[in-house]
Amino acid sequence: MPTVHRENGFILFIYPGDHGQPHVHVLKAGGQAKIFIGVEGESPTFDWVSDEMSDKDARRALELVRENKAKLLEGWRRYCE
Repeated sequence: MPTVHRENGFILFIYPGDHGQPHVHVLKAGGQAKIFIGVEGESPTFDWVSDEMSDKDARRALELVRENKAKLLEGWRRYCE
């Protein structure tokens, strides 16, 4: 599982060969989330968030995906297309 971004305890990674819409998996403090990156003109959205991830961490994870969208899409294309 290649890590495509790390910041302040958040780990964003992609499963190689994963299918479906471009997305990343996010880990933080025992919590997990799956976030759709969104393509041109689309904002990132949650697919799911585990009960172990705080609301604050979930909001920050979504912000991180928004802030690093181009880098994450590049990673998705490298590992999944």
